[in-house]
Amino acid sequence: MNSTVVDVSIKEGLGYEAVQGIIDRRVSEQVDWNEFKDLKQIGIDEIAGKQGRRDFFTIVTTRLATGVRRVLGVLEGREKATVKKFFSSIPKKLRKTIGVVCSDRYEGYINAVKEVLGQRVRVVVDRFHVAKLYRKGLDKLRKQELKRFKQELPEADYKQFEGVLWLLRKNPAELTPAEVEVLKGLFKYTPLLGAAYVFCYTLTAIFETPLTKAEAKRRLLAWKQLVQESQLDCFASFLSTLDKRLEEITNYFVDRQSSGFVEGLNNKIKVVKRRCYGIFKVGHLFQRLSIDLAGYEKFA
Repeated sequence: MNSTVVDVSIKEGLGYEAVQGIIDRRVSEQVDWNEFKDLKQIGIDEIAGKQGRRDFFTIVTTRLATGVRRVLGVLEGREKATVKKFFSSIPKKLRKTIGVVCSDRYEGYINAVKEVLGQRVRVVVDRFHVAKLYRKGLDKLRKQELKRFKQELPEADYKQFEGVLWLLRKNPAELTPAEVEVLKGLFKYTPLLGAAYVFCYTLTAIFETPLTKAEAKRRLLAWKQLVQESQLDCFASFLSTLDKRLEEITNYFVDRQSSGFVEGLNNKIKVVKRRCYGIFKVGHLFQRLSIDLAGYEKFA
């Protein structure tokens, strides 16, 4: 646990193949469905296999009633057919216990889940990925405006806004009086960015308010109308997603479930990959994650 095959090989005076052989005999490269009584909440996300290349692992996880995370699958690639095949491999008895699947905005994941599990399963587009998209719109406008400032403003005036990125990302309630003044000064030069900032955090406030799904829909559609009337175009990508995935986005408000537990696992996977100088076989990655997450429970 939390080590590498090479480390254990050196510490125990065993050959690399001997240590890997022990792992292969004791830890399966695939999930044992008999370990689970139900799969009420599943999370699905991706992680890059090799940095800078368009290859991915799809990670499928569940969170047990105790809050413990378990890896259900490490899939090579993220094609819809691969994901469909995995969900179809879940025993029917367990498949019927799935209530919620949390995913990012990727069409392949969402469509695969719907085609295999049907309409009775609630698909939630994760709030983290939704927020990332609309905040990207604000950041895009910030870059455009600062580029314009650099050309139009004296250097001394421009420099006061160089570190404004972090202020725009900071929770407005946590801004210091001095930081508020910096933003006020910025918005005097660019009312457009000021309007986008207000829209962005109004949207965040909607997601943080305890609303029913129907109320959330009404507020999001009202927000959309105001943005369209403002003629701001920096939220165009988010508005397109909202039109296409309103149901899945507002499913978040039913039980306020998200794939945060998957995002946390992704950080662990990155650490495992760095520690091992890369893991390129899906079976070995599944073994390593199983050992790190459930090693004490199974073998201590």
